[in-house]
Amino acid sequence: MQTLENVDSSYFNVIIGAVIAAVVLVFICLLLVLFRYMYRHKGTYHTNEAKGSEFAETADAALQGDPALQDAMDESKKEYFI
Repeated sequence: MQTLENVDSSYFNVIIGAVIAAVVLVFICLLLVLFRYMYRHKGTYHTNEAKGSEFAETADAALQGDPALQDAMDESKKEYFI
């Protein structure tokens, strides 16, 4: 036969175990969310620069080789930004 003290002690142990398990589960979920956020936001960004323009001698030479800008360029109206 179990006494009241043994019953209270076993319920107390079950409650403590459940609270610890819940805290560990929440901590694991927070770590997963943190790692997912860090993986997606690495600090890198993508630019829309012309391909192969890093080897051009001047800005005009880089833009003349870009097929997307062939029709858009007007040789008489060049602008230079410093």
